[in-house]
Amino acid sequence: MTSDDLESMSVLGDPVRRALYGYVAEQGRDVGRNEAAEATGVQRTLAAHHLDKLVEAGLLESGFKRLSGKAGPGGGRPAKVYRRAREERTVSLPPRDYRTLALVLAETVDLLGGEEKAEEAARRTGERLAAGESAGLVEVLRGRGYEPYEGGGRVRLRNCPFHVLAESHPLLVCSMNLALCQGMLAGLGETGVVATLDPRPGECCVAFTSAGTSSKNNVD
Repeated sequence: MTSDDLESMSVLGDPVRRALYGYVAEQGRDVGRNEAAEATGVQRTLAAHHLDKLVEAGLLESGFKRLSGKAGPGGGRPAKVYRRAREERTVSLPPRDYRTLALVLAETVDLLGGEEKAEEAARRTGERLAAGESAGLVEVLRGRGYEPYEGGGRVRLRNCPFHVLAESHPLLVCSMNLALCQGMLAGLGETGVVATLDPRPGECCVAFTSAGTSSKNNVD
């Protein structure tokens, strides 16, 4: 944790900023000031002030875009838009560094050729995490930080909780993540849903689909 991380998180102490950040983060796309203000029930000028504060804190990114979707003279003036910042922030008091240890362990698995054992461990862990849960799949995924949403007849995951590791060890981490999700399905007793590898830019590599849907990545 750095002082910048702690300062960034402190910005979310304001309930209006927290609501605005939550709304923008959940959309997974550019959000204009008017939309954000209406969604959170505040005036546009107040929303603009707090959105810009979130940009200053590094929690959101801003730019300009024609929200009409039209190009050329009839498209209107570009409006200021916001989306969640790509940079990851971590706050731990006192400071902890689990990320470095995770990177070391991932490197060790690669060196030992232990991918299959790692997948088995991930699947068992997923079962333990979901066993006894009364909530449904979407609620469990949300609780694990995946940010699930429905898209194209599937439950997709807007956030990868293992993003840093996935960047440095994509094959290992994505296969373990898939096994973890398969384990959660088993722990929940979900028989009509399968976890598949279906990577999309900026999102988690796993998606959930009906067991009757054909896919080359389905695991029965």
